[in-house]
Amino acid sequence: MTTINLTTIIKAPKQIVFDASRNIDIHQQSASPTNEKAISGVISGLINLNETVTWRGKHFGFYLTHKSRITAMTFYDYFVDEMEEGKFNFFKHEHFFEEENGVTIMKDHLQYETPFGISGRIFDALFLKKHLTQFLLERNKVLKEVSEKLI
Repeated sequence: MTTINLTTIIKAPKQIVFDASRNIDIHQQSASPTNEKAISGVISGLINLNETVTWRGKHFGFYLTHKSRITAMTFYDYFVDEMEEGKFNFFKHEHFFEEENGVTIMKDHLQYETPFGISGRIFDALFLKKHLTQFLLERNKVLKEVSEKLI
């Protein structure tokens, strides 16, 4: 199991950041380098508890699909998306939001497990963890920009 933890400081109230984080359109904007698009389920606007979205994007030269469901949500503190269909054996992304003096501390806790045994673990160590970390950092940069413009 691989874990990625990130913390992003955003100068905006956590309600704004929380909603931006579950906004399908903003995610598509942040995922433009991989040409990721929502193709099924909630394909625009805000995703909510028990709703799904299926993404299609180009990663490592291949178009891949990934279906996630929002499995937990506490307004405006926390939500979880978990893979229902895709290439991982396991994929769970927890999103945490805390606010101090009008500044939001957003934390990502992503856990995943690759398929293909030792080959998958080697691919993860050499390429995948870095790719997913960069993907999240780009997402968080866009979330920060969008959220800070909204206040």
